[in-house]
Amino acid sequence: MAEEGKYIYCIIGTNEGRNFGPIGIGGRGEIVSTIGYEDLSAVISNSPLDKYVVNKENLIAHEKVVEEVMKNYTVLPMRFCTVASSAEEVRNLLRKRYLELKNLLKDMDNKIELGVKAFWKEMKVIFQEMVDEDKKIKSLKEKIAKKSLKESYTEGIKLGKIVKAALEVKRDKEGQEIINVLKRISYNFHLHETEGDEMLINAVFLVDRAREREFDNQIHELVSKYSPRVKFKYIGPTPPYNFVNLNLK
Repeated sequence: MAEEGKYIYCIIGTNEGRNFGPIGIGGRGEIVSTIGYEDLSAVISNSPLDKYVVNKENLIAHEKVVEEVMKNYTVLPMRFCTVASSAEEVRNLLRKRYLELKNLLKDMDNKIELGVKAFWKEMKVIFQEMVDEDKKIKSLKEKIAKKSLKESYTEGIKLGKIVKAALEVKRDKEGQEIINVLKRISYNFHLHETEGDEMLINAVFLVDRAREREFDNQIHELVSKYSPRVKFKYIGPTPPYNFVNLNLK
């Protein structure tokens, strides 16, 4: 039988013993409860000490627990698959890092994470805009059109590099316009790498709960403003996974 430990989901600012129900990771119906030290508690469930496979099922199980706790508490999410060997190791974590955790809870108090992705709708339109805006691209494109496929090979490679660079400039410019609007309502934000030619921004924002409606309204205004050419994907509220990254060490 596998040795048992304590899976840690998040840290909260209370010494009140809590039972969040049989919602623990692993599909064993483990009770999610708390282990406390002073005025801090770790939200835990019994768990094998073995590493969990990083798959959709386990990630969702972890996130569901943190989101359930977030309904009533400010949370400091722990990194996925953080398993302590015992309740005493959990208490040692809370004791040794007490001031750090207290300060983080203060920083995250009443904060939520909101994710925003933006995509160009029609890349044909975007590429045509680049041709119209950049004389170098337009000239080289016209030159290639007059040559055979074999003759235009070198120019085609050159054009591809120029277009790629111009696309990055265009993405940065238009994406920054959107970021500038949303960061004014945010406590903090992070930018992630974009994926594919269509994606303009891939960002997460740390927002005070009191300003969530204001942020929502601003998203609606952006959707309306950019609707002919940009689509948005808006995710949240979620725990501040991108602003807190705790582990046992």
